[in-house]
Amino acid sequence: MSSIHDELFLRAKQAIPGGVNSPVRSFKGLDLSPRFINRAKGAYLIDEEEKNYFDFCMSFGPLILGHQHPEIKKSILEAVDMGWSYGACEKYSLHLAEFILKRIPFIDQIRFVNSGTEAVMTALRIAKGFTKREKILKFEGCYHGHLDSMLIKSGSGLAGEGESTSAGVGLASTQHTLVASLNDEAAVQRIFEMHGHQIAAVILEPLPANYGLLKQNVSFLKFLREITQKNQSLLIFDEVISGFRIGFGGMAERTGVIPDIVTYGKVIGAGMPVGAVAGKKNIMQMLAPVGPVYQAGTLSANPVAMCAGLKQLEILSEPSFYQKLELVSQKVENIWKHFFSKNPQFSNPHIVREGSLFWFTPSLSDMGKMIDPPQTIDHFPNNLMTCFYPLFHSLLGAGIYLAPNAYEVGFVSLAHETELEELTKRLESIK
Repeated sequence: MSSIHDELFLRAKQAIPGGVNSPVRSFKGLDLSPRFINRAKGAYLIDEEEKNYFDFCMSFGPLILGHQHPEIKKSILEAVDMGWSYGACEKYSLHLAEFILKRIPFIDQIRFVNSGTEAVMTALRIAKGFTKREKILKFEGCYHGHLDSMLIKSGSGLAGEGESTSAGVGLASTQHTLVASLNDEAAVQRIFEMHGHQIAAVILEPLPANYGLLKQNVSFLKFLREITQKNQSLLIFDEVISGFRIGFGGMAERTGVIPDIVTYGKVIGAGMPVGAVAGKKNIMQMLAPVGPVYQAGTLSANPVAMCAGLKQLEILSEPSFYQKLELVSQKVENIWKHFFSKNPQFSNPHIVREGSLFWFTPSLSDMGKMIDPPQTIDHFPNNLMTCFYPLFHSLLGAGIYLAPNAYEVGFVSLAHETELEELTKRLESIK
């Protein structure tokens, strides 16, 4: 029997490639039509059939306070009352910039853009302009947006020219991108021995969270800091997901490893389209109009997004915020553990958690040894997708929404705090 979702998806596939405006929203491989969401409130999504879902996607991370937080909503409405796009200088981005810079001591200047992809694109351009070098070293399992030079997977051997993971990305776009495995100091060392004088920057997610949740050893991050300094290359932390979610200063603050450039997004905009690139003044001054590196955006620093972001970060900067979020995240983890212990049909997934991020993976011993937690994509068990499909189906049926892909992480928000009893009830309904 056809549902509203089936009918909408059929129409969407006629008008929009694949029926979605971002591939991560599709239910590919799940033999289901995507849920079409009508509205959201607090910890819940409500679809076009008026079914509500306990939401662990949270717009893939930015809604750290939940949907329609009243103070943020008030800020957005007040901003809209003033106008929603100027194409001119305004004070709202200045207020947000000053608020961030005052609380993150290792950055001097910040520029706002419209997305994490834009932030990474700008960071790489700054690095190349600053060092007058062309090559960038990235890591397999770290996603940095859909710009051509970053859509690369490992080639044969240690590194060298990677091969694209997308059609339409040619050799001219990838020839200066080097690729290594995460947490492999020896490989990085050999890459620098071959190409060190050409490497403008090393870029990575210090907490890779776009392809599973791959916690890295702090010693590896410190090694990257040392080898980039030794070779006069820059270190770029892509904290689009981890920034302001793991802590106000992100993984740089948590680990004490300070990058030259950092990119932000997600949480900084409270769900509005925002990205940012930040760093020390001598590096950031490379940007036009004061420097030779060009970057522009008609809608950058949108005033509505700036006001929403400032209000969210004001709440996050309260002394006990991250302690409260950690307690909620611990409770969520314990609820999942209890559920899986009572439901062996789901292969007792292992839960990897860092702060308010979590990820399910089947047995970590498929490779012949226990890897806890996995640190590279080579540690993924072979049955990851086949274990995820029945779990996702069961959770969706019980009114619990995860991102519809086994490799995507889940996000806890403070809005979940008062709804954990309801989460438990919904999980108990699964047999």
